[in-house]
Amino acid sequence: MADPAGEGDGKLTSQQALCISEKDTTKEPCCSTLKMFIVALSFAYFSKALSGTYMKSAITQIERRFDLSSSLIGLIDGSFEMGNLLFLALVSHFGAKLHRPRLIGMGCFLMSIGSALTGLPHFFMGRYKIDTVIQSSLNQSHSLNPCQDSMIHRDDPLLSQDINTGSDCVKDVGSKMWIYVFLGNALRGIGETPVTPLGISYIDDFAKAENSAFYIACLQTITLLGPMFGFLLGSMCAKLYVDIGFVNLESVTITSQDARWVGAWWLGFFVSSAIMLLAGIPFWFLPRSLPKQGEELESLPSSSHSSQEEPGQSTTNSMKLADIAKGFLPSLKRLLRTPAYFLLLCGSVLKFNSFIGLLTFKAKYMEQQFGQSASRANFLIGVLNLPVVAVGIFLGGLLMKRYKLGVVSGAQLSLVTSIMAYLLLLLQFGTKCDNVKVAGLTVTYNGTPAVSHEEHTLFSECNQDCSCSVNEWDPVCSANGITYMSPCFAGCTSSTGQGKNTVFHNCSCVLTPSPAGGSMSVSLGQCPRGRECSRSFTFYMAVSVLSSFINSLGTTPGYMVIIRCIKPELKSLALGIQTLVMRTLGGIPAPVYFGALIDSTCLKWGIKKCGGQGACRMYDADMYRVIFLGLITCLSGSSYFFIVAVIVLLRRQFGKEEIKAAQQARMLGEIELEDPSKPAHSMKKNISDLRLTAGVLPDAQRQKASETADSQKEEENERQHTQQDGERLTPVTPLRKEGVGVAEQANGQTESHPHKEDIHQENRPSDQEIMNTTTDETQG
Repeated sequence: MADPAGEGDGKLTSQQALCISEKDTTKEPCCSTLKMFIVALSFAYFSKALSGTYMKSAITQIERRFDLSSSLIGLIDGSFEMGNLLFLALVSHFGAKLHRPRLIGMGCFLMSIGSALTGLPHFFMGRYKIDTVIQSSLNQSHSLNPCQDSMIHRDDPLLSQDINTGSDCVKDVGSKMWIYVFLGNALRGIGETPVTPLGISYIDDFAKAENSAFYIACLQTITLLGPMFGFLLGSMCAKLYVDIGFVNLESVTITSQDARWVGAWWLGFFVSSAIMLLAGIPFWFLPRSLPKQGEELESLPSSSHSSQEEPGQSTTNSMKLADIAKGFLPSLKRLLRTPAYFLLLCGSVLKFNSFIGLLTFKAKYMEQQFGQSASRANFLIGVLNLPVVAVGIFLGGLLMKRYKLGVVSGAQLSLVTSIMAYLLLLLQFGTKCDNVKVAGLTVTYNGTPAVSHEEHTLFSECNQDCSCSVNEWDPVCSANGITYMSPCFAGCTSSTGQGKNTVFHNCSCVLTPSPAGGSMSVSLGQCPRGRECSRSFTFYMAVSVLSSFINSLGTTPGYMVIIRCIKPELKSLALGIQTLVMRTLGGIPAPVYFGALIDSTCLKWGIKKCGGQGACRMYDADMYRVIFLGLITCLSGSSYFFIVAVIVLLRRQFGKEEIKAAQQARMLGEIELEDPSKPAHSMKKNISDLRLTAGVLPDAQRQKASETADSQKEEENERQHTQQDGERLTPVTPLRKEGVGVAEQANGQTESHPHKEDIHQENRPSDQEIMNTTTDETQG
């Protein structure tokens, strides 16, 4: 038992001295610091972002490899959100009371397993077979007659066996192997559940209040390196052929710009799996809790009490879990009854829908609208769009730290930047390329624009004797800039060359460039787009990059508004519920209905080898642009009504406090200039308290900071009057080293005041209650 006399002399108790002695002799682990946790969490964020964006970049490759529609591939992409929803609410609520770093480490391990499972079907599907008329004749030198070969192909059952329903179709590309991709992506979503809500709340709990926004901004900035490398990895893998290392690349007759090209989609999933596995290792060695920044010395007695009661900690934890479970629904009701949070949640759902749709199909939009390959589209997104987003998020956090922006100011900044980005998005409607001229689809065989896209328009008098199949898609390009769906539809009767260099001649449907004659030959592949399309694409990328930068400036302020508009004890639950709702109403349905609307613009569908609709080979570029950009603008525009309502509510709640705090801060600054003898640290503490009252700092002190500041003022005034009257204050024995200070007046009466260095803590009536509170906090 501690000696009271020792306490009365202001000396440390024997228990405290023992703690200091152990601290001096025992080296503190280098990982038990907040900065080490931020570094580890940054790498985990980087890894999960890399894995997630690689999935987005591989969407087109997976769609072609498994012969899926855009709506179904959107469902597969949404499986990540489905898995995330299974445990998100529970992890957000209970995880804040458990060992958060270890839960994050377990999540990283599950994400690693999920990524590996996603790429595993590649090794059980066999080789990818390209549907082309020249594949069976790669090593033959005789001339091909597509027109006559098509007639024979339709009459010979041996040659047409690839398009009927045989018993081995279940083992082919059109089988259900995509289910493993679905399950692997869902498992990755389950693993991601604890990373975001628990990581952010961990930082906000143990960081200095004024540093919280800056740390989160740095975290998000480093995180954006993950998407950048994810898209770059997707670009590299999309350039490699799917069966690289197993087939002779000389035998591949298509290029990466062909709609049938499939890259090495599986390779990136194994790379991201290995990175994610490494990212989870440090969290197993991080402590459950950390001392608050700037309060390491004050937290020393708390740690001593915690260590004493450790043997019975498991029983207490079991009791606390039961109490936590009972408090879940009341906490949820309190959260959803906060008007600002609820409106902000509604606006975030609409905004998140537009963001997910844009991110999922942006690369595909660049392919179909501007004729870019999947590899180049992913590369440009990775090196142009994402770096400026990282800079924008960092600058947004820096603005909040530099100008001490409050809740209202942060919400206003987020709204202004979003509207500016919205206006730039509208400019993209005028940035377009014309449809590729495909005979029978977008133009007639005479080169005039097509009025309708029906099956009978695919044929013409020039190819009616060839009996071509409407299922064929082996495009060839003529010298007049018109693409034909196959050499048969072009009416070709001979060929020269082999592989990619094959040229078809005597094509009856090819219009000669001039009446005097010209080439009636076609080469493999679609015709390239003109120079005007290249200029339009350059302008599109410039507007897209600028829009991304401006929009990202409001990301960190908007994120901090969510944390600061609610009570501090509901932070983890608020972040978890926000993620839950956004992914339920945005992450899951958005890729599906975006994909379904994109499917409605398809002009030519591929056919599976066993029958049935496969992946789309060609889209109507004009309709694609109107539907894709139109849906994004409608969703984003609708969200601004909710954001404006949130700002109105926040101005009522925090606006007067911010104005009052700013005025008082200016007054204190003037007083400091007039009275330089007043200690500078006292003025800084007053200003800090005023910022707390304005909601600038996301901490529990915010609720009673105004009363604390007034109490401190009264204390300073009393001491000044006392010194002027010649009265002398005698200190009384403190309850704890950092406890409550008591001033004894000359007439024998005692009057309690908060200690000058501990105005941020509540006045505690007894030492026993202090010990109980410390124990509960440590166990929690």
